[in-house]
Parts: sequence; structure tokens; C-alpha cells
Amino acid sequence: MRIGVPTEIKDNEYRVGLIPASVREYVSRGHQVRIQKGAGEGSGISDAEYHDSGAQILDNPRDIWENSDMIVKVKEPLPSEYDLMQPNQILYTYLHLAAVPELAQVLLEKKVSAVAYETIELADGRLPLLEPMSEVAGRMSIQVGARSLERSAGGKGVLLGGVPGVLRGKVVILGGGTVGTNAATMAVGMGADVTIFDVNLYRLRDLNEMFNNRIQTLYSNAENIAVAVRGADLVVGAVLLAGARAPNLVPRSLLKEMQPGSVVVDVAVDQGGCIETCKPTTHAHPTYVIDDIVHYCVANMPGAVPRTSTFALGNTTLRDGLAIAQRGIEVAVRSDSALAKGLNTYAGCVTHPAVAASLELEYTPALDAVGRP
Repeated sequence: MRIGVPTEIKDNEYRVGLIPASVREYVSRGHQVRIQKGAGEGSGISDAEYHDSGAQILDNPRDIWENSDMIVKVKEPLPSEYDLMQPNQILYTYLHLAAVPELAQVLLEKKVSAVAYETIELADGRLPLLEPMSEVAGRMSIQVGARSLERSAGGKGVLLGGVPGVLRGKVVILGGGTVGTNAATMAVGMGADVTIFDVNLYRLRDLNEMFNNRIQTLYSNAENIAVAVRGADLVVGAVLLAGARAPNLVPRSLLKEMQPGSVVVDVAVDQGGCIETCKPTTHAHPTYVIDDIVHYCVANMPGAVPRTSTFALGNTTLRDGLAIAQRGIEVAVRSDSALAKGLNTYAGCVTHPAVAASLELEYTPALDAVGRP
């Protein structure tokens, strides 16, 4: 199979779809890999490293798209790339289609087989290709939140860890999954007063044990959230429903009750966000203020630490990418139930139930679309 890796063009996105070690794996199995010139520079990977791994280096992104059976990316294609996608091509990347219906329409029209990293789901509910970036984003949420609380950044001037004789900053984390757990790890390490919300009581018990009761866990309902958010210095939105839009847990009316200069960081913004006033921002312009509350809503947070993120992502995407390349998309999907859940569109059909529901489109089960064995 011909594998293509274009340079990412999202604002301040420096990650890249394949690392040299992954290129070697594809090439050793007889596949051709084409990398756009300079694609890895932002992650500290030179063209020479890719070349030495067996990749062909091409200057023009159009040459990558037009001469590849499968495109491996990090972020969803942007409008300027829509015309580059080829009919019946395989696209393997983060998609978050619930938030970009116009992209979904292009994928359907071109009958692209789109496999979304974020919806590949194991039998136990884990999302293995999302986890490493969720770990990065969770840890970064506290880092950027603490910085946004500084007075010079528009915040109220609170140090999360406090000092002896002064109250610690209050951090409220909505969601106890991978993002929330990593956010809590960083916040606790900084000495903050941390509260995590989740609807899964078993998960809350696990978190209590994990943090040795150094955090407060609360069941996620509107009343509990309202009380905690009103007194919070930093609120982190960390809710994920695979393939679906994030639920709105913090309405604007509640935001108005927070103290001026408080900060919200919505990690779920690429799925629509769980804080009503959140909208996607970029690393170049990461924050804005509504009702005196600082909003940090960068949709590709891990892109700020591309070296770490690229290698973490490369380690996790290789297995399924090789399965698709070796077997073809149809056999790979039929052979692996987790990968089948990653298939979002195929032959003009929406093949993930949550994506179809979010976009209000007809749903076709993945196995029905590719043909059952």
C-alpha cells in the first residue's frame, strides 16, 4: 500500500503522522511511504531521518495526497485540503466529526474510508489511540490554567499551590477519565485544592484510592457542579463521549457567578466543548474573555509539545495502521471490533452511531458497510 504523510497545516500544529521507527515498519512489510518535505521539523525529525528509514521525500502536498492509498495525519483535514482528498482513499487521523459537519460531508461525497483515532475503542471502553494525547492535554490543562490565572494574563492573580498562611487555588475538573486524571495529577502536584466530577461512582472510588484521598470526588449533577464552579479558580472541562458532542455542563448563567479573573480550560472543545461559552482557539491566540472569565480553548493542545506528542502518538497508531495497510480496510475492520468502531465513514455511509446521531445522518453499521465475512 502507498502511505502518505502530509505536513500538518493547522495553526501552530507541529506534530507529524509517522515517526521514523514507524516508517521502517511499513517499509519492511513492503509498503511505500511518502513524507512531505519538512513535515517532521516541528517535532525535531529531519527529512534525512525519514529518508534513512526508507521514506520518499516529496515537496508538494498535492503529490502526497494524489499518490497515496492511505493518508496518515494527526489532525482533521482543513478546508484547503478538502480538494486534495481522493475518491475511495483511506484517511487515518483524529477527526472529531461531530464538531465539523462540513468535513463529514466531504468524506461522504468522496467515499473516503475515514478511520478516527478517537473512536477506536477496546472491549473495556478504553480509547487507546486517544489516551496518549489525553494524557498530554490533561497535564497541560493545569499548566496553561495556572499561567492564565496570572494577573499579567488577565487572571485573578492566584497561585494554585498557595503559600503557608494563604488559601490554595481551587481546581474543579469535570470528568474523571484520562484527561481528568492527568489534570488532577498535575494539580495535586502543584498543591492545589482539587475536586473531580464524574457520573461513574466506581471511577470516583478508584480516583479516591489513586490519590490517597488528597482530592475531593463528587457525583456529577447540575447542583454539585454549580456549587463547585462558583467557588473555583480554575475549571477544566474533561468530558468525552466517543464520537459525540460533549455535554454542556457549565451554562453561561453559571459562568457569570464565578469570580472575575477565574479561568476555564475546555479540553473537550474539539468535540464541541462542555462549557457553553467555549469556542476553538489557537496556540497563536489561545485565550479570550467572556463575563470577566478567561477562556483557554485551544483545540490541539498537545501540538504545543510536539516532540513528546508525536512520539507518544506514533507508538500507539502503528498497530492499527499496519493492520489496515496489510489487510486492506475491509478485512481489517472485519477482523478487529475495536478498529471497526474507529471507522467513521465508508463508501458514502456514516459508520459510527454517535457520529451519525450528532450529525443527524443515517447510520450504517461498519460491518454492514464493508460486508460481513
